[in-house]
Amino acid sequence: MVIPMAKAVSHSGDGYLHVLVPLLLWSLDPAGFNALLPLLALTLVIERSVYFCVKNGLRRPRPQESVPGFRSLIRASDQFSFPSGHSSGAFLLATCLLLVYGPVAGGLFLWGFAVALSRVLLGVHFPGDTLAGALMGTGLALLTASLLGVH
Repeated sequence: MVIPMAKAVSHSGDGYLHVLVPLLLWSLDPAGFNALLPLLALTLVIERSVYFCVKNGLRRPRPQESVPGFRSLIRASDQFSFPSGHSSGAFLLATCLLLVYGPVAGGLFLWGFAVALSRVLLGVHFPGDTLAGALMGTGLALLTASLLGVH
């Protein structure tokens, strides 16, 4: 039961929620959406750029390639392990929503943590990969918010 749940949670971090959540919020709260959209869009552009450069620059092998006899439970979407893009994206979304909607969105950090944990449980990341991703997503969202004057 743990593995199917981990697969589902991991899949929820694939990035489609970065589009679906703002669309839902646009229909429910246009004013909040107008604050969220530039923050989320700019942060995603910055984060994906940093992520790509770091991941392809460091080229850290995934656990399956690093640990003899180890097999991951899913196939990773790319070759390298550090940092975790799923973790970065989940924490980025949670942070942006917290900054715009306040504590009501704070529970999304539990989702971000679950995404990060699922990536380790499924064997496609080391714990440090997901920690680095979480810090990167959160940090870049806070930096972008500061640059845009979002509090």
